[in-house]
Amino acid sequence: MNKTNYPSITQFEQHVELKDFRKPTKKEYVRYVRKLAEHFQCDPATLSENQLREYFLFLRQHKHYKAATMKGAKYSLLCFFVEHLKQEQWSVFREVRVVKPQVLPIVLSRSEVQTVLAAVREPRFRTCLTLMYHCGLRVGEAVRIELKDIHGRENPPRLHVKNGKGGKDRYVPLAPGMVEQLRQWWRTHQNPKLLFPSPGRGWADRTFTLSQAMHLGRGPMSESCVQAAYRMARAASRVNPASTTHTLRHSYATHLLEEGVSLRQISVYLGHNTLDTTVIYTHLTAISEARTQVALSKLYQALQG
Repeated sequence: MNKTNYPSITQFEQHVELKDFRKPTKKEYVRYVRKLAEHFQCDPATLSENQLREYFLFLRQHKHYKAATMKGAKYSLLCFFVEHLKQEQWSVFREVRVVKPQVLPIVLSRSEVQTVLAAVREPRFRTCLTLMYHCGLRVGEAVRIELKDIHGRENPPRLHVKNGKGGKDRYVPLAPGMVEQLRQWWRTHQNPKLLFPSPGRGWADRTFTLSQAMHLGRGPMSESCVQAAYRMARAASRVNPASTTHTLRHSYATHLLEEGVSLRQISVYLGHNTLDTTVIYTHLTAISEARTQVALSKLYQALQG
């Protein structure tokens, strides 16, 4: 029996299920409450506000939680104590402040993107990673794409990204050449629904060929497989060792900005809520800086005239 299977946690699981959260978020909310129960070895519903305050100090001072993890703990426990248990008078959640550091993301040059993608051995991973760069997709968004999401016959072609971060949908443009590459890839397995189906166990035990197994696949290939393929290609190509699959998304945004695409349009393509999130890419492009210098020179010369 699970030692943290207390009645309050079981009830909280039901409470979270009623919320319009994505499945991973629901699991995380319950996981943070279970960790609290494990720490105190008791039903978390019996804890006092001071005990919770001590726990937050423990996470920060001893576990050294970073901003993102601390934020996850804070809002999961806020949901448990304030929304679920109605401890609305507690001030501890206002006291816990989490400031996310503004770290500039890693961006690969265009030649580096070309080099790392060329080093991906398997076509299924190379196609998926190419699409991630071409459309600025997160890895989870890419592997879940269905055939009906590709509007290749529209003018211009575009991709319907469904249930992205925050449960939002968006459309992103596709180059005709990318559409043709996706068609050629799909012809290798012809799964009736998915663009990147998982081959499942049938391929692992050699019951089917990879193409046959993918044709029969009912679920998308795993995110971890795509990430592992990127890491192998990164090592082989010797590009920035700190880069990840998400670096392709950052590179997409930066390269579009260098080509003169407006910041507002890029923000829409990335699915950002505000321009504040997108504006960070202006710090990552040397071309934008060069254009600013040219503009400043013209303005200065006008003053001298």
